[in-house]
Amino acid sequence: MTFGEHVFLYCERGTNEALWAEPINAISNAGFFLAALIFWQLVLWRPREERSADHYLLVALAFLIGFGSLAFHLYADEGTALADIIPICVFMLVYLGFALNRFLAVPPGWCVFLAIVFAGLVGAAMHVYCWDGGIGLAGGAADAKPCLNGSMAYLPALGALIIVGMLAAERGHKAAPYVIWAAVIFAISIIFRSADLTYCDQVVIDGRKVGTHFVWHLLNAVVLFLLLRASLESGIKGESAKVEPAPAPAAMPVEAVPAKDEPKESPEVASAGEAAALKATEPEPEPEPEPEPEPEPGLEPEDDKSEAEEASEEAPAPRKGRAKKKPSSPA
Repeated sequence: MTFGEHVFLYCERGTNEALWAEPINAISNAGFFLAALIFWQLVLWRPREERSADHYLLVALAFLIGFGSLAFHLYADEGTALADIIPICVFMLVYLGFALNRFLAVPPGWCVFLAIVFAGLVGAAMHVYCWDGGIGLAGGAADAKPCLNGSMAYLPALGALIIVGMLAAERGHKAAPYVIWAAVIFAISIIFRSADLTYCDQVVIDGRKVGTHFVWHLLNAVVLFLLLRASLESGIKGESAKVEPAPAPAAMPVEAVPAKDEPKESPEVASAGEAAALKATEPEPEPEPEPEPEPEPGLEPEDDKSEAEEASEEAPAPRKGRAKKKPSSPA
């Protein structure tokens, strides 16, 4: 096998080695670029503190997937086949670790371990071949071909999407709907990828056989965007971020500086002044009424005396007239 050796895998190319032998398959890769550009714009609209290096890595891998697939459907050789497969595999591993850690709170060590297990499953699925009446590893029969037209390698990714989506939904994570819908659409896209050669003669556009591989590209672009969009969600539904107010700085005691001419009061004088000021602000208690003295026995009560005085004052005074002169007695 050499890097320049041509590969004929899809219906639209057939056995044609020309550069433009797969125009529809090549043009349909525009969906990957569109998904990456939209996600990039969404990241730039986010506040700087909500962005992370993971988002830039994911958008870079999305662009590489588009470039690798476009190169393969233009040149269709072993070298461009690697350029098509490697970015997809790296994206699956990176996103699996990202989803396990961010959506399910799996520790980083376990994320690495599970990513290694996932890579082993993908590698094993790539070597599963089918032939008439059998299925097994490569070399089982002379007419053996990759099962499902090579789509077996994507079944571990489909299983991972289903498991992560269901666990995230159980925990009420905001990213769960995006991951679950991505799994549903990805399952449909695998069907179209697997049926490309089977329905090659039935799918004809402008007199040429096209197949169904271009539908795989378009649906996978939607899957890619949903997964990228899910990476922007990092919380639980209904959970609002509680922002604790910053504690106010403690007020430092300010000591009054006495003027140059004023003598500094001693603590005893200051406390006495404060006590006097506090006493001045308190309301004075009202004086209690003094009890009336009891009258001594044998004395006339003042009330009777006063009544007699009032009666004498009310009596009319006698009229004044000329007094008669008494005759003097003889000497």
